[in-house]
Amino acid sequence: MDDRVRLAGELYERAVFNGEYDGLTRAGRELDVAEAELALARGKLLHGRFLERREEDPRELALFERALGAYRWVDDERGQAEALFWIGCFHQVVRDDRERAVSALARSRALAAKSGDDLTLSYALRHLGIAAHSAGELDEARALLEQSTALRRTLGFTAGVAANLVGLFYVAKAQDRLDDARALADEAAELATAAGAATILGQVSEARWALRLTSPGTATPAGWGARLLAWCRRRARFTARRR
Repeated sequence: MDDRVRLAGELYERAVFNGEYDGLTRAGRELDVAEAELALARGKLLHGRFLERREEDPRELALFERALGAYRWVDDERGQAEALFWIGCFHQVVRDDRERAVSALARSRALAAKSGDDLTLSYALRHLGIAAHSAGELDEARALLEQSTALRRTLGFTAGVAANLVGLFYVAKAQDRLDDARALADEAAELATAAGAATILGQVSEARWALRLTSPGTATPAGWGARLLAWCRRRARFTARRR
């Protein structure tokens, strides 16, 4: 049994047998948070299924929105930031709806920064960087991805750093910074190997192959962001590291 559910049961018993009715308010809050966490976890599982099967499940967005509502009810800004990230990720990856995705991701970014949740902040920045790259906004994409990468290095999130370096590789490639691109691919491969991140290693191999086919000045600005989203929709297995 979940600790929050167990605690709510104990607080109920104290109310019934000891007359400690003030604890019922806390019990309700604990159950609201448990409900939010469960909805978020179920939504993430459905997102993983989408990446495996490329079939949208209508329950996914509803679960993330339920989590957001529950976190709002208990005034948990950290939880709201995470739920908003997943709502944005859903619109970006599943629906290919840039406007709704960027709106949710920007709100996630603000709340994650306010609540000190650097992991969620790194995810929001990464996906805003993907959106910027898809729109051809290379300088903005680079800045966002570099901010996300700095946070992930501090957190020791090695696989996440490697994933971001792949994105920065494509930005460098699009800007004709080919030496930088090679260095980014080398580091991404090293980190992905150390983390056992086979999916990221595959992306690095794909990136290096693309570099061999590229001459200076021929890169497509929006290439990586659009290709990554397409990759998410067509390729198998992605396991997101979340709390």
